Amino acid sequence: MERSSGGLSRRQNLRTAGRAYDGVSVEDFVQQLGVHRNSLYKVFGSKRGLYLAALRWHLEHQLPPLAERLAAGADVVDEPGLDLLLLAAVERAPVDVEVAALVSKAWHDLERALQLSPAPTALSAVLGERLRVRAGVRRP
Repeated sequence: MERSSGGLSRRQNLRTAGRAYDGVSVEDFVQQLGVHRNSLYKVFGSKRGLYLAALRWHLEHQLPPLAERLAAGADVVDEPGLDLLLLAAVERAPVDVEVAALVSKAWHDLERALQLSPAPTALSAVLGERLRVRAGVRRP
């Protein structure tokens, strides 16, 4: 079992990226990560601490390759790599200044990547398409 905060946040991110913050309990984390509740609190302090660690890890490790693919003109609407960012923007950013700052920086990075694309697209269009796919609503 990975004991470092990076290892735990990486594993948490993989299991909960598609779920809303309020839809995941500390007990879910304990069971999914295979750690004791006290260990989770010792490393992260709280559910929010674990969430922030997972979000930071996601933004540092999973978003840059996605941005590179966007800059190369790739279609990423079928990739779940945007899901945690979308959930953070909609659910946590309005009530958590730290999450709002992380989301803002990530959007800026993605917008910059899209400007480099052979066919520049607005970030809102890419995010909107990902939301459409996530909801199971395909364009006719």
